Amino acid sequence: MALHHPLNGTTAAHNPKPKPISESEIRSEFSHHDSTIARINNGSFGCCPATIIAAQQRHQLLYLRQPDDFYFNTLKPSILKTRLLIQSLINADHVDEVSVVDNATTAAAIVLQHTTWSFFSSVFEAGDAVLMLHYAYGAVKKSVEAYISRAGGHVIEVRLPFPIKSSSEIVCEFEKALQLGKSNGRKIRLAIIDHITSMPCVLIPVKELVRMCRDEGVDRIFIDGAHAIGNVEIDVKDIGADFYTSNLHKWLFCPPSAAFLYCKMSDELSNLHHPVVSHEYGKGLAMESSWAGTRDYSAQLVLPEVMEFVSRFEGGIEGIMNRNHDKVVEMAEMLVKEWGTEFGAPPEMCPSMAMVGLPVCLGIKCNSHALKLRTHLRVCFKVEVPIYYREPLEGEVDPITGYARISHQVYNVVSDYYRFRDAVNTLIKDGFTCASLSK
Repeated sequence: MALHHPLNGTTAAHNPKPKPISESEIRSEFSHHDSTIARINNGSFGCCPATIIAAQQRHQLLYLRQPDDFYFNTLKPSILKTRLLIQSLINADHVDEVSVVDNATTAAAIVLQHTTWSFFSSVFEAGDAVLMLHYAYGAVKKSVEAYISRAGGHVIEVRLPFPIKSSSEIVCEFEKALQLGKSNGRKIRLAIIDHITSMPCVLIPVKELVRMCRDEGVDRIFIDGAHAIGNVEIDVKDIGADFYTSNLHKWLFCPPSAAFLYCKMSDELSNLHHPVVSHEYGKGLAMESSWAGTRDYSAQLVLPEVMEFVSRFEGGIEGIMNRNHDKVVEMAEMLVKEWGTEFGAPPEMCPSMAMVGLPVCLGIKCNSHALKLRTHLRVCFKVEVPIYYREPLEGEVDPITGYARISHQVYNVVSDYYRFRDAVNTLIKDGFTCASLSK
């Protein structure tokens, strides 16, 4: 189903249709990338085309040329344009539900700070629960520790299987965690649900999990969609959560760092505050976020130019997402066939990233091995790809314990993945094991 927002490349009748982008122009847009590296890790830091970098620099120079005029007359109207575009992109009811922040970690801090105050003010009781996925992003888990655990909240982690065979496995484990959270008369005050987990990478059935939370009386639901915008469709009304965040710099071509936080319109909205308090305090989260002190806001202002960039691709952002998904699945299939391994999740649960099992003979036996292998691939073979270590289950015989998370973005070419394949094949031929990296 087509997305009905400007990023699809649809323009008003009086605007000329943009010239389709060519392969050579794509190469030129990303010519600042290190050409010696097979960069199949867009998921970690994203990418930014040359035209968007140039747009960012224009905003930076406007500020440096006349900071007072920029502050009083340009900054807030420009951020409002970004918020309006995000509102359309995620199908929010009102622009006041959308705030622009640095990144998803900042958004998590805003939601968790709000939850912490509910504990301190006795709206919530000590021992009330916060539910999160075991595979939640590390920084978010640390934030839960810093805010919720110190405030007296009880944290429950939903342990998901991996590799995963279907979304029903996630639903089953989530239901068990909900019942555990409600045991002994305890209340679940907040559920934190990833839209796409980072490591391992799995597309989570968020709409179904949100419905389960509502049925079980969970007070608030926060979707961490750090990888989502530009990667999968987002419809916040259809998903139904109270809070939703996503980074604009991972899959939507903005420079680092920029993100949004959606807060469903409610009486609680006025009690949400940016963790950095400045002159706009008390004027609503969107206004507080628009000025958190003197800093570079340019990454948050280039979304109009990003719209123009994606409109040059067939099908706009939806076309980009579909092609990235199809291509990453194709490359993952090539790799698992070559190595006789497996996907970490079925293709329908792979967005523009996929988990690919690595050959058992590489001897990946701990997290340190995974990190050292990643470094070895970067230094010796010029391949940039994250490696995930999966602890074997009791009784498993010769299990796959190492998985590579491969990404596909518009700048990637088939030879990037062939280089990765050939690098691993060379390691196998040479009798390499990760134990040798510890010597």
